[in-house]
Amino acid sequence: MPNDSKDASKKRKRVNVRRPDVMALVQEQVEQHYRSSIVEKIKSHGGEITVGNTSIRLAKQFGFCYGVERAIDLAYATRKVFPDQRIFLIGEIIHNPEVNKQLSDMGIISLPWKKMSQEYDALTDEDVVIVPAFGAPTSFMDRLAEIGCHVVDTTCGDVMKVWRRVRDYAKNEVTSIIHGKAGHEETRATASRALGKDNNGQYLIILTLADAEYVCDYIRSGGSKDAFMEKFADAHSKGFDPDMHLARVGVANQTTMLQSETEALQEKFKQAILDRDGNTENYHVFDTICGATQERQNALFNMLEKVEQKPMDVLLVVGGYNSSNTTHLAEIGEKNLPTFFIRNAKCIQSLETVIHYDIDHHKEIESSYQDILSTDKPVIIGVTAGASCPNNLIESTIIRIMELRGVSKASLDAI
Repeated sequence: MPNDSKDASKKRKRVNVRRPDVMALVQEQVEQHYRSSIVEKIKSHGGEITVGNTSIRLAKQFGFCYGVERAIDLAYATRKVFPDQRIFLIGEIIHNPEVNKQLSDMGIISLPWKKMSQEYDALTDEDVVIVPAFGAPTSFMDRLAEIGCHVVDTTCGDVMKVWRRVRDYAKNEVTSIIHGKAGHEETRATASRALGKDNNGQYLIILTLADAEYVCDYIRSGGSKDAFMEKFADAHSKGFDPDMHLARVGVANQTTMLQSETEALQEKFKQAILDRDGNTENYHVFDTICGATQERQNALFNMLEKVEQKPMDVLLVVGGYNSSNTTHLAEIGEKNLPTFFIRNAKCIQSLETVIHYDIDHHKEIESSYQDILSTDKPVIIGVTAGASCPNNLIESTIIRIMELRGVSKASLDAI
């Protein structure tokens, strides 16, 4: 069939695949792929079990959130509704290699997400395109509309709340200060909405509190525009001018950032505007950290702070290395006890050697520890996982560490 992508009158065809008959089949398939009976048993025992001298302690909140479950369900449903058509996905559905591999095995083809490419030119109006949980920039959505593809949009509702906020900022000539990672899919999608309906809004993306302090100093006292623009290259809107566009600012954030950091950033900007203007009329804020991210961070803090419980000896954080919310869980853990950020059970090579992600140097490393997991002494192992990690990966991690310490899977099944 010819590609009619040049027909500007075409509209992307949003598709609702949540039919009762389809979703019943989807639930069965998803349960088969990602459910864990062992995790459910540990939860039913108050989140902790002890077998021999080994204890496993689960965070109260961990793993898949509603937005992730919804995105996966919709992706699975898409294949059932369109069994014979080509199905594409913009980037990854979520940041978890296991889940994305499952979709690939179902014949769902990943499209580039960092920039528009020739792969998009090959799409036709018969093709189906899934928008991931992070959303996609407006330019991508406009391109799909030009082509007339069937679109299944799995964008998380919490992400869309941020979009509404930054659109409102643009409408009122308020520059969006976006706390996030400039190269992250969600932040890129949010930044495109911060341009507003007429494409004349402005935004600045800030990752660290040190960067926030730099901008706040500029708000108070000005400085070298050239140095400012060089420092934040590729992290601002086209035409951004710090001398003009920091007059009125509104803070928003990538929904998976560390809550305490976002709150600290908000306070820095509020104080900077107050110092400059004598009031906060030109400062706007709306809390856009997603509820699931907060819950998982708070649950980990709770694990670390419960004085009535024996402290954990080690923490395992399970999830994809490119998962922002999982990375922040590892950051929290590392400040308190030995912490390993692992993709899956295979990363636990032995009781002495673990392959894990170094969040400071952004690479996978191998570390050797002689005493932490040794079978010579009782040990309490804490386990948590980011919102994009399925329970089956948490289960396999628990089985692996228990078997290394002499506890069989049969013993776990018998709990």
